Amino acid sequence: MLGLRLMRLIERHSEELAFGLARKLRSADRTSDFRKIPTEEVVLAAADIYRHLGEWLLHKTEAEIEGRFRELATRRAAEGVSLHQLVWALTISRNHLRQFLQAESCADNIVALYGELELQQLLNQFFDRVIYYCVLGYTGATERNSERELLSVPRR
Repeated sequence: MLGLRLMRLIERHSEELAFGLARKLRSADRTSDFRKIPTEEVVLAAADIYRHLGEWLLHKTEAEIEGRFRELATRRAAEGVSLHQLVWALTISRNHLRQFLQAESCADNIVALYGELELQQLLNQFFDRVIYYCVLGYTGATERNSERELLSVPRR
């Protein structure tokens, strides 16, 4: 993979990227629900993905991606993060990586440029899957909560 150097760069800067993402999520109006979540939790979750980005992009199965992000969405729903804010947070995360890559990369030849484009395509595919599974996990969690509420209502 030609974008391997850039992927490793993201992995090496995982902590810095995670702190930057947490700041963006906490300060943006469209992700204000994330202020309910301890900053350390957001940083740890983001850093874990960034630190192992190569595995997520190249080696994780569809089932592993589904399981991780359905569970994440279920947890965020329980924490009171609205679905539209969760999706926007994922969009901010994708853009945060894109901005980092633009600032750090210097494609000085066609091969390097192709590597950047290849990595951007892999990131887009990954985030498309993440968003899809988060929506499934979130809606599943809210449907289960609605069913529980209906079952707990006393009948007359």
